[in-house]
Parts: sequence; C-alpha cells; structure tokens
Amino acid sequence: MTTQLSANPFDLSGRVALVTGAGRGIGRAIAIALAEAGADIAVAARSREQLDEVCAEAKNLGREAISIPANLADLDELSAVFEQVQSDFGKLDILFNNAGTGFRKPLLDVTPDDWDQVADLNLRSLFFACQHGVRLMSPQGYGRIINTASLTSFLGFNTVSVYGATKGGVAQLTKALAVEFAESGITVNAIAPGYVYTELTRPRFEDPETRSWLMSRIPQGRHGEPEDMAGTAVFLASAASAYVTGVVIPIDGGWLAG
Repeated sequence: MTTQLSANPFDLSGRVALVTGAGRGIGRAIAIALAEAGADIAVAARSREQLDEVCAEAKNLGREAISIPANLADLDELSAVFEQVQSDFGKLDILFNNAGTGFRKPLLDVTPDDWDQVADLNLRSLFFACQHGVRLMSPQGYGRIINTASLTSFLGFNTVSVYGATKGGVAQLTKALAVEFAESGITVNAIAPGYVYTELTRPRFEDPETRSWLMSRIPQGRHGEPEDMAGTAVFLASAASAYVTGVVIPIDGGWLAG
C-alpha cells in the first residue's frame, strides 16, 4: 500500500505543536517555523517575556499561541505544561523537545550537583515529556515527537562529558521510542545541530582561536543559524516524514561528513 501525500505535505494547518525551550535560539526559530507552516503553538520555557514575544509573532501569522512559563526540570511543572496544552487546545499533534543546558568542565571537577543540573533537564525531563506526549497522541493515532540531540550524540568533545552523556542518551531514547510506538501512528526522531550561533554559544565564537578551529571543521565554512534548523523541523513534524522514524538527523554544515 502506498501513502498518498497531500498537495502540500509540509502543511501543518490544524495541527497543535508544543515546543520546549522556545524562548530563544533554536527553540524560538523552530516554534516560528511551525507556525509559519500552519500549526497553532504552545511554547514553554522559563522566561514569560521571551515566550510572549514568540506568541506575538505566531499570532501575527494568524495562529493560536499560548506561552507557558515553567521550570521544565521540575516534573510537576512539566506535567502542568501538558495539562494546559490539553485544556487550551484539546489535543497535541507535535512535540518538539528542545529545552536543554550544559557547561564545560573537566571530568575531575564535575560535582553531583553539576550532573543533576544537566541530566535532569536534558534527559530526565525529556523522557517524561515524551511520556506525556505519547499519552495525548495515542488516542488520536497520530503524533510527531522530535528531540534535540547534538554532535556529542556522535562524537566525543573535550570537557563536555556530562552534556555528551545526556545527548547520547537522547539519541538512544529517540530510537527506542520510535520502535516502541512504530505501529501507533507516532513517529519519534531527533535533530542534531552542529555549532549554531546563539546566546549560549556566542563566547565560543568570540574567542578567535576557538572560532578558527570551529570554522576549520565545518566544510560549509560558516556556523549555523537557528533558522537553519527550521526546514528539517517542519519536515519531521509533517506528513512528508510519515515513513521516517528513529533517526537522528545532523544539521551541521557537513561536520560529521568531513
């Protein structure tokens, strides 16, 4: 049996998307891209001001949009996010788990608190967000879950052992859930951004030596922008990716290929 695509398989009209970590950077760019493709959106992060700005852009596109300020590492607050989405929209079609954090520190200096800070948000919270998402998507027999992995899901980098461990976990969790829900109408995939210029990565690019090394590793010869993630995000959120599940797609300017 073949799947018939609509005239525009990337059209997200009538879909509801939740994007975490959507106040800035990659999450913000993806939330706006989903709205541009037709989806109504819910955005969650710590800063209400940043979220309200994203919602204002979505509403200017004619979409419904709600901001949900929350500490997503707190599982009670995480649960409340999904409850609000269900209350306001009545369903959830697309979940984009983008919230994350990290630091650079030698292994011997890492403390248990350091580990908990990163692992609780990057992996524990993401796991239970997927659980909430599946509970809302399963009854409708349709869903798209997209996680944010990293180049550290594939490669080892100096002084980011905790971050790399969590992002390796994200990649493996993506594959495991894709298999578990393959027959349910829910696909589970991930993107793995390369070096993208954001507020968090700016110090790396502003250091001349580090910037020179980074540019030497990227075949395209430029760093990524948050908007470079948008096209793949819309693809994975849409009907166009109906037969794609369990993959981690690098968006890295050729880093892993070089």
